Amino acid sequence: MPILEISRPRRAEIPAAFVPKAASFREVVKEFPTKRRGIVADFSFASVFNRRSRSSLARIARARTISNRALDRVSFDIHRGEVFGLLGPNRAGKTTLAKILLTLCRPTSGEIDRLGAPISERSTLARVGYVHENQSFPRYLTAESTLEYYGALSGASAIAIAARIPALLERVGLADRSLDPIACFSKGMIARLNLAQALINEPDLLVLDEPGEGLDLPGRKLLREIIVDFRSRGKTVLLISHQLGDVEALCDRIAVLIEGKIAAIGPIADFVNHGDAFENRLLEIYSKELTY
Repeated sequence: MPILEISRPRRAEIPAAFVPKAASFREVVKEFPTKRRGIVADFSFASVFNRRSRSSLARIARARTISNRALDRVSFDIHRGEVFGLLGPNRAGKTTLAKILLTLCRPTSGEIDRLGAPISERSTLARVGYVHENQSFPRYLTAESTLEYYGALSGASAIAIAARIPALLERVGLADRSLDPIACFSKGMIARLNLAQALINEPDLLVLDEPGEGLDLPGRKLLREIIVDFRSRGKTVLLISHQLGDVEALCDRIAVLIEGKIAAIGPIADFVNHGDAFENRLLEIYSKELTY
């Protein structure tokens, strides 16, 4: 049974512009059309968990939206124990697709199964780890307390979280900085902590959106080792990346997403065995499909 299955037709409409004025969060939700209410979490997620941001919520009145078709008839599946790469130029819809898989954004049509259950079954989220390319953490937290927080959000027990934290921090090279506030961390250290938080719940599915952002060469090596180890244990990785070296070395299959549509999909060998470089092969696909 596929770990992820997306069935046609697929379409997602997302708001392209927000005009903030003064109102409560409840009024913002009421102003959204029913089919777009789930997207409210996309721009105010952090505010929901931060009481000090109530003043910022008070400045939000109505969200005027311009509809964009971010995904259109996207259909593919990902199998257990597979590293699946999702490639495409900017504005292709890759991050939108990841957000739909994580129920941070609702599709307007189509069906998605996640870990053998419909995407509406939120209990499967406890078995998913997610690395966001622009992840930020509260600066006053330490590395250890950050992992405690994200572990609790995943639903793992406090005992299990406490047992996993030392090994995870050691694995990502932050054991000696476990009690330092994140305000003292470099971009690369935050990227390493981002990897650790995605693993704190021992997920069966790992969604990586540009996970190499901010990592140095040892950090990139660590990332590859984590992905290879994940696959060797029969777990699944969705890798969204512009780092073609990582994609070519790690992925079993890839899909190329352009302007919300699947332009090409297949085993990685289909893209590298054409007597030309992988990069040139992708550029050829991009040039045929892009309209801008």
